[in-house]
Amino acid sequence: MTSQRLLSSPPTQRPSVMGLISLVGSTVLLFLLIFRASTWACLFCFTTYEERLRVCQLFVGREETKISLCRDELEGAFEDLKDTKINYDERSYLHDEFTQMTVSLHEKAARREPFWLAFKDAARKLKRTIEHLKKAPACIPPCGVQEVARLFHCSGCFSKLCDLPLDCPGERVGKAGMPRGGACADLQELSGLFPVQDMLVNRGDQALFSCIVAFQLPESEITYSWKFVGGVRTRDVTYFRDMPGAHGYLARIRPVQPKHGGTFSCVILHDQRPLARLYFYLNAVTGPPPPEDTELQVTFREVMNWTPAEPEMIQPWRPSLGELLTNPQALTLGNLFLLAATAALGSASVTLLVWLFFRWYLSGN
Repeated sequence: MTSQRLLSSPPTQRPSVMGLISLVGSTVLLFLLIFRASTWACLFCFTTYEERLRVCQLFVGREETKISLCRDELEGAFEDLKDTKINYDERSYLHDEFTQMTVSLHEKAARREPFWLAFKDAARKLKRTIEHLKKAPACIPPCGVQEVARLFHCSGCFSKLCDLPLDCPGERVGKAGMPRGGACADLQELSGLFPVQDMLVNRGDQALFSCIVAFQLPESEITYSWKFVGGVRTRDVTYFRDMPGAHGYLARIRPVQPKHGGTFSCVILHDQRPLARLYFYLNAVTGPPPPEDTELQVTFREVMNWTPAEPEMIQPWRPSLGELLTNPQALTLGNLFLLAATAALGSASVTLLVWLFFRWYLSGN
């Protein structure tokens, strides 16, 4: 009985072993399919499944076995382009080249050329075209969103920027009012850079902030946003408030006062998207302002507070009747006409009053 159980046990375990082998095989096959789909992805990035299927149908007809063999040959011809990286701005041009390649393959299929030779020739021409594409500039550390250096990866049909932070470091301390850093620097200079650039400026002097980076910026739609937080050395953007009066890449404070001490932030924007952010900590050293600055400020305040005196108004001469009569030369033609009219009106009024009086007196008698 024992031997019979031992002999009968393997058949009962065989389905589980076969199922495990089947599961492993399916996983490996799936992995190979995924790996294969992403290996020669430069072809897959710029052509569709329908386009590739149509090419093979024109070469070998509609038999599935032949189509599968044709597709394998097509994908294998582009194996050398599996790790290709191109300038992101050249995608449209390369897409047009793949479209032209598809049209050329249609023409070769119509001429009954062997598909394996046609595919190798097409891959060789496209490889030569990719080699002559405009190269993207290299990433310039240590900071910034560098759009001009964006690359398109054929291995996954995706684009990627430089792996650099948004915040650009500055140098430790510059000359009074003239920052030495503030821009992205080379790799060998990174050891002397700090998250916030220090600026030591005497009271009454000038502080000049330069929002400049080392990498190339887009040619259009570039704006600069300046922010400030007083009395704090920080990079926490929640503390900053906008400075609406500053718009360019240069900002200047003159004369510097103790109230200006704090952290200034400059954000470089492209179409409202931040490309880089710089920080400056202004330490205003207290002390008496220079005499020439004091005199200039006094003069400036006098000019600003000056108000013009009330202008002298020319009053019109309105003479009285006595002045007109005593000064006959002052009588104009209009004045003489006015006097004659007044005299005639007075004489008529007196005559009317006398006539009314006598009429009333005679009617009573």
